[in-house]
Amino acid sequence: MNPLSMTIFFTSLTIGTIVTMSSNHWLTAWIGLEINTLALLPLMTKTPHPRAIEAATKYFLTQAAASALMLFLCLINALQAGEWDINTPTDLTTNLLPIALMMKLGLAPLHFWLPEVLQGVSLSTGLILSTWQKIPPMILLFQISHSINLDLLVILSLASILIGGWGGIGQTQIRKIMAFSSIGHLGWVILVLKFNPQLSLFSFTLYIIMTTAMFFSLITLSSTKMSQVATSWTKNPVLTTTAMLILLSLAGLPPLTGFLPKLLITLELVKQNMVIFASLAMLMSLLALFFYLRLTYIITLTIPPNTHNSLTSWRTSTKPYLAPSIVNVMALTLLPLAPTIIFI
Repeated sequence: MNPLSMTIFFTSLTIGTIVTMSSNHWLTAWIGLEINTLALLPLMTKTPHPRAIEAATKYFLTQAAASALMLFLCLINALQAGEWDINTPTDLTTNLLPIALMMKLGLAPLHFWLPEVLQGVSLSTGLILSTWQKIPPMILLFQISHSINLDLLVILSLASILIGGWGGIGQTQIRKIMAFSSIGHLGWVILVLKFNPQLSLFSFTLYIIMTTAMFFSLITLSSTKMSQVATSWTKNPVLTTTAMLILLSLAGLPPLTGFLPKLLITLELVKQNMVIFASLAMLMSLLALFFYLRLTYIITLTIPPNTHNSLTSWRTSTKPYLAPSIVNVMALTLLPLAPTIIFI
């Protein structure tokens, strides 16, 4: 793609996100979301493949439906409240408006578009879709968290954790696995949104770091399927080992970074006398742990037969691995820094 076009699209992504994050008005927040969505569509179709066109069409239709629902609810909300202020709660803000935002995020039961769209785009575009595109709707959820119906949040979050684990078990495509991983992690994020928005924001930040690290590793290894991951050991042993540890971090195993948000969210739920829901969330996460461990096993404990010397390109490679290395370290070693976090 033309560098000028790429610059315009990435600038539009940034502007749309900044407009949504800085707005206190429902209409400007909606405009920011639309700019953000429309800027991603050309990036999804930069390789003119029927699968990419199909993914872009599904993404556009889903986001358009969510945006139309959101605009309709915002208009009625303004009629009821007499103003467009985001922090003015009404019945719609409490019950229906979060559903439109969760549809944009891909949370269960409105998640059906996310695995299909992520499977049809490249790894670099999938990285943007799994991280950057989650920020504007999540920021709006943080802003209205004080007025969201608690029962709605708990039901959708537990459904997302269950679907995120159950849906990823039978997958062999890495991008679909990452899509269900995203659904499960965002379920954990919104589970504690009502009680402790700061903790929810912290967990969301760690999710972005870990997902970015995993996508960077997959991009560097050029792996999109389990069969390709199984032969990645000869391409770059160090990065393959790091990818294995990042998968365990996404699974939430100590002493890696991914254990931190699950631990803190569980403690917060216990503090709020929601022991049953905390237990359900942890039990449902075992489903996701299964496919993370299976992928880890394939990466590290299987060796492809007849490994040719041409595959050991890591010995002579001069590619810079600075950006993946920095994010990988953050995705693995933030747990020891937990006592330095002031707001917890």
